[in-house]
Amino acid sequence: MDNWQEWRKQQRAELMIRRECVTEEERYRWSTAITALLEQGFPSLQQNVVGFCWPHRGEYDPRPLMDFIRERGATLALPEVVNKKEPLRFRKWWPDAPMKRGAYDIPVPDNTCLVTVGALVIPMIGFDELGFRLGYGGGYFDRTLIAITPRPLAIGVAFEILRMHSAHPQPHDIPMDFIVTEAGIYRVATTGLMLISPEECAAETLR
Repeated sequence: MDNWQEWRKQQRAELMIRRECVTEEERYRWSTAITALLEQGFPSLQQNVVGFCWPHRGEYDPRPLMDFIRERGATLALPEVVNKKEPLRFRKWWPDAPMKRGAYDIPVPDNTCLVTVGALVIPMIGFDELGFRLGYGGGYFDRTLIAITPRPLAIGVAFEILRMHSAHPQPHDIPMDFIVTEAGIYRVATTGLMLISPEECAAETLR
């Protein structure tokens, strides 16, 4: 696709409108279902340094999950934009951490210590049948996943209404390892998304 950037811009706008039209009751119900699947399917997060994004513009709200895994030993982190063409860096977060307004007016920790994440729970504007994510268009997570060694576990989260046939991935795009929606946990494979049980997922990610 020659005009993939313009196409993505249009898709992004349409999907964001779709997401913002979700009722509060639906958003709460779907977010609760996603949180339960993440708790059951990814017990490995409880002993990891996990990067999250503060909920923004109708995204899945990860804060109940953050509380759950922090109480069980996880270290939590939120991303900070350094420069527009650089990877994200992550600062430690806890409930009473000092916060400030960061890039795009999203709250970020105020000069808490930098940490290296081992897993990322990444919000998605859209996702396709091969596990590629449609984000806000800055390329931050693609650059971040390449920059961190070993590469963090990448878990994309979104509502099912944001599923696309194809995001028309480009060479710089990196697929998620797993995608979680209110409908279930999907393992990302070269053949497409494979629905797996929380028990299967837990066994895989605890290896």
